[in-house]
Amino acid sequence: MVQQKRAAARRRPLSREEALARQERQQRRREKEEESRELAKGPIDLPFFILVLLLTGIGLVMLLSASFPSAYYETDGQNPLYYFTRQGVFAIMGVAAMLFIGKINYQRFRGLAKPLLYLSVILLILVAIPGNPLAITRNNATRWLGIPGTSLQFQPSEIAKLAVIIYFGDSISKKKDRMRTFRYGILPYVIILVVLAGLVGIEPHLSGAILVLGVGAVMMLVGGIHWGWVGGAIAAAGGLLYFVVFVLDYNRSRFEYWLNPWADAQGSGYQLSQSLLTIGSGGLLGVGLGKSRQKFLYLPEEHNDFIFAIVCEELGLIGATVIMLLFAALILRGFWIALHARDRFGSLMVVGVVTLVGLQTFLNIGVVTGLLPTTGISLPFFSYGGTALSIQLAEMGIVLSVSRQMKPTKAG
Repeated sequence: MVQQKRAAARRRPLSREEALARQERQQRRREKEEESRELAKGPIDLPFFILVLLLTGIGLVMLLSASFPSAYYETDGQNPLYYFTRQGVFAIMGVAAMLFIGKINYQRFRGLAKPLLYLSVILLILVAIPGNPLAITRNNATRWLGIPGTSLQFQPSEIAKLAVIIYFGDSISKKKDRMRTFRYGILPYVIILVVLAGLVGIEPHLSGAILVLGVGAVMMLVGGIHWGWVGGAIAAAGGLLYFVVFVLDYNRSRFEYWLNPWADAQGSGYQLSQSLLTIGSGGLLGVGLGKSRQKFLYLPEEHNDFIFAIVCEELGLIGATVIMLLFAALILRGFWIALHARDRFGSLMVVGVVTLVGLQTFLNIGVVTGLLPTTGISLPFFSYGGTALSIQLAEMGIVLSVSRQMKPTKAG
């Protein structure tokens, strides 16, 4: 009935006033598009760009130091630079993508919102299909897709995070006051998050599901939903986590050995106990760059999820603090760009990207230091993973694209 009325309204000839109003709207839209094209030619935010390059460069140096014992062992001494060279290639590709995306008018990203969301769902379903030859299983988790016979592989959850950022930014920016209603501001986004987080969670990839939910929740909050919904969602998530861990007994041992890794230091608590030994052996100043002892096959995942432990061992408390301050500066600068963005769409996308980096960094360092239960989550710009690094740098390009059109700030 509603569609019939709309169709009839479209067939009805427009009055002179309606035609003039439509022309004015079209003219304003063309003026905004022209203004956006002109503003997109502005300079990128140099402090943010420098911080990204610093973290990427330091991350490559630490990856070289942390990975060469494993690479030497796994290649029978033929290529101790295996992980570093692969990561370096993806870093170059990622920086090129960042610069390219940074030159694009970010309004064009609106057209990617729905296709990217649909693509992420399809890829996550492919991972979940039992016996799929494209799905790759490691450490009892199927999180990757790859081409058989090649080393090319990626995590669809990385695509899902980016899809949430762009789709939520596009959709929320158009709703304004309707974001405070349940029908328009809560329900559609909760459905999307439940579907994506559910598909990621069954891989199983608990930390990935947390990142999807966290980024989506923050963007909804910034978009205008009531704080009460956020509190209710946190309580529901806590109850669900308790049910999954302590009732369904999923990953319960991780919680038990998180509280006391020394109870089984050679078994289930080995990862965390070795991580704590690695961090503690660094002391205040560290043992020196490249001089880690724990990376010689004592600490598992030393070049991946637990690379920050090697950072602490080699650079000490001071070096690790400097790196954490660089991450903090990047996150704060990102939020500053979001505050000065030209419109809600740009602001929301930057908030999503920066929240993703901040939340992932916090979770990784929390896991490595024993603040949080052990789960598989990488450290942005540092952990080994070429496609993940490329996507992270591409996301930084989105922030740079928005920064080109920032509102002018008062000098002094």
